[in-house]
Amino acid sequence: MQCLLVDDEPLALQLMEDNLKDVSYIKIIGKCRTAADALTIMQHEQVDLLFCDIHMPGLNGLQLVKSLISKPLVVFVTAYEKFAINGFELEVLDYLVKPVPQERLLKACQKAYQFFELKNTTAVIPPSLSKAYFFVSSDYMLVKVNFNDIQYIQGLKDYVKIVLNNNQKPILSRTSLKAIEKQLPPSLFYRIHKSYLINVDYISHIRRGKVVGVNVELPLSDNYRLTINKMIGRELE
Repeated sequence: MQCLLVDDEPLALQLMEDNLKDVSYIKIIGKCRTAADALTIMQHEQVDLLFCDIHMPGLNGLQLVKSLISKPLVVFVTAYEKFAINGFELEVLDYLVKPVPQERLLKACQKAYQFFELKNTTAVIPPSLSKAYFFVSSDYMLVKVNFNDIQYIQGLKDYVKIVLNNNQKPILSRTSLKAIEKQLPPSLFYRIHKSYLINVDYISHIRRGKVVGVNVELPLSDNYRLTINKMIGRELE
């Protein structure tokens, strides 16, 4: 994993580098004392793991992570425990409080590596044709999802949102709608828009420009009208 260290304290940066240098699966590609410098590096280098202080002059660590469109795995390292809630609201991987024990640091590294391997092996584990479910990566674990429970799936930049029936909590997974679509039975799920897939069993009715499901209206793109025509066996008016 390519790793970037960000901390405004030179001694803290050096200590972090020393503690990580013997971790075989981590390659430190840069050390920064400001968030602005970190942004510059991340624009030109692939960063898989970010160890970042929070309380820094200028742009702080929280603001840095919020500004990222495509986020790496993030571990906040700070002397201020009060920032922990803010950090986890950003869905960071871990939160370390200085001074960081070596054992705790290695635990965070192992957690990052496991998730990195999982994400890069496959964001979705393909089901066999006989199965009625698949697994998706969400919140640093694999979640089993039954096909019949899915009402629709929405693409959201770097994530997809899987909306389930019976008021179950939607599942967010860091993958693409295209990758998810490949894992779904084509007889059950139809693309109706560049950002939406819908389970045909939850379609209530279709009218011009809209596919109506359970308590939701989803856009029907002209590019996918032919698909819907084939599904219902007639042309939409």
